[in-house]
Amino acid sequence: MKLQILGCYAATPRTLTNPTSQVLEIKNHMFLIDCGEGTQVQLRKHKIKFSRINHIFISHLHGDHFFGLPGLISTFRLLGRDRELHVYGPKGIKEAITLLLKLGDSWTNYPLLFHELTSKEPELLFEDDKITVETIPLNHRVYTNGFLFKEKLGERKLNVNAVAQYKIDKCYFQNIKNGKDITLNDGTRLSNTLLTFDPPKPKSYAFCSDTSFFPEIIGQIQEVDVLYHESTFLDSEGHLSERTKHATAKEAATIALKANVGMLILGHYSTRYKTIDLFKEEAMEIFPNVALADDGKVFEM
Repeated sequence: MKLQILGCYAATPRTLTNPTSQVLEIKNHMFLIDCGEGTQVQLRKHKIKFSRINHIFISHLHGDHFFGLPGLISTFRLLGRDRELHVYGPKGIKEAITLLLKLGDSWTNYPLLFHELTSKEPELLFEDDKITVETIPLNHRVYTNGFLFKEKLGERKLNVNAVAQYKIDKCYFQNIKNGKDITLNDGTRLSNTLLTFDPPKPKSYAFCSDTSFFPEIIGQIQEVDVLYHESTFLDSEGHLSERTKHATAKEAATIALKANVGMLILGHYSTRYKTIDLFKEEAMEIFPNVALADDGKVFEM
């Protein structure tokens, strides 16, 4: 699982910082999460093959989280894309995007599929044989969702020495990896645990931005490997977080602690601060394993 931050600052783009967008690579998928202005420039800058992107998840309809989407959709058209592109986002996103395409007489030459969201309860958005993606309802000024990406439990790992010892034919290997016991020709039944090792623990990633302090998400994100949580303000500007329905670094760390997550990544910083190191310092007073998102930064999990 690999996370690349394309942008992680609040509100307006600047020469050195970009609004929210990130790419998650997991089980041969490349998912785009939010698409603020400049996203496709960042994709090119960091040499990400965005032709691999088939699913885009938009948290909410504030400009710093989706104003880059019309341009990206248009670029896909210019590049001759023919594969389906799925866009998941709040109700209204289809109208917003298709109006621009209509006025510019620039309909896509590939299937553009919108999945509009209205539920205030978690819902499954995507599933295949390896992963699931579901919404995390958040608390912001407009309807907003985070997203929870979870690997499914993989195949058990073959114990090569054990199968060789019992001279088990290769034709049974897949059944063994699927968890089945094996009966030998002499009637001896071998437990699957004797022939295999446990598969790696499935990884999980939770994206939570934008939101105020919202403890209701704790149950859903319990023990995720990595939590990205917005931290627009420091605690000293807590009055601003209440008014704008954003969170502080201290509040993000509190969520991480109560959810017992593996690592907390902070982002969506207000640009009023001279250094983002202050966010990490504040969060680490509550939760020990804190990392700072920054434009272009890569996290390998």
